[in-house]
Amino acid sequence: MGSHTRRSPHGQTKWWIWRAGVFLAALAPLLYWSWMVANNAAGPEPGRYLLLNIGIGGLWMLLLTLCLTPLTKLTRWKGFALIRRQLGLWALTYATLHLLSYALFILGLDWSRLGSEIIKRPYIIVGMIALIGLAMLGATSNRWAMKRLGKRWKPLHKCSYAILGLVLLHFFWVVRADMQEWAMYAALAALIMATRLPPVARTLPKLRTR
Repeated sequence: MGSHTRRSPHGQTKWWIWRAGVFLAALAPLLYWSWMVANNAAGPEPGRYLLLNIGIGGLWMLLLTLCLTPLTKLTRWKGFALIRRQLGLWALTYATLHLLSYALFILGLDWSRLGSEIIKRPYIIVGMIALIGLAMLGATSNRWAMKRLGKRWKPLHKCSYAILGLVLLHFFWVVRADMQEWAMYAALAALIMATRLPPVARTLPKLRTR
């Protein structure tokens, strides 16, 4: 192959630094919330503090992941595409930690209580379906899965739109007493989904600064 197809060491270092920075930024909230709990600064119910914040963090990770495609089209900067899988896996990580927080701090690891909890709080089922969906997308986000699935890969990963809807429904059920924060996330989600509409998606590349 010609030398023009090779990646320069400088370019590889730049992208490694970018990915490392994204990793640290995604990890930072978890470290901060853990520090708050360790220093008795998380309020009277630190377990619920972690449960809620980790759940919201998962929603943010999902929103950020879905932002990357329109940002790539708008800017043509490949750095956004390079972290799509990374942020998607972070969304799955946060969602899994959210479930583990629920199991530890609400159920006390007593799974026999899960049935009665589901009857009282059906939003648990919605959250579980969303988590299963994220796990499915995470498991098929590698090159081997892309090759095996072929043309089915893209339609499968469009399930992320439905997962976003389920996460918002889950959150809506949890915070019905205070809708202001939920409305903000719903508006952000609507804006992100609007960029997927064919007329908008076709327009985004034309908005780039030439």
